[in-house]
Amino acid sequence: MTQAVLVRRIAARPVVVFDALVTAEGIASWWGPDDLPVICATVDPRVNGGFRVRFRRLDGAEHECTGEFLEIVKPDHVVMSWRWADGGEPDEAGNVSRLEFILRAIDTGTELTLIHSALRTETSARSHEGGWAGALVKLLRRYPEPCTPGR
Repeated sequence: MTQAVLVRRIAARPVVVFDALVTAEGIASWWGPDDLPVICATVDPRVNGGFRVRFRRLDGAEHECTGEFLEIVKPDHVVMSWRWADGGEPDEAGNVSRLEFILRAIDTGTELTLIHSALRTETSARSHEGGWAGALVKLLRRYPEPCTPGR
């Protein structure tokens, strides 16, 4: 099994970034690798609660992922199971992988570490890394101003 790991610095406090990870509105604003909106996002943000997100790529293809929240520690940590319900990376058909977000407060906001693990192949890991990199660009765009302590 292999993984994709990305680290980004976001100009918002961890509690603000946390909400973008566990609410339908937050997820809808940034998931999906291309600069297109999410079609549908449903979220039940509690341990064993589910999520489902459907998004469209620039080529018109739609993809849908689903899973459950495995760990939620506000505002520091979120772990989800992940599987492709429709579309997605062909190597991952039928596979359940693990998506982890670690949030660490820094002077300018939050350092977010995204780890997508238990992927089947290195090709799949690189594909997911590229997809998450595109999505994280949208998340960073949500918080363009430097974060100051107490804001």
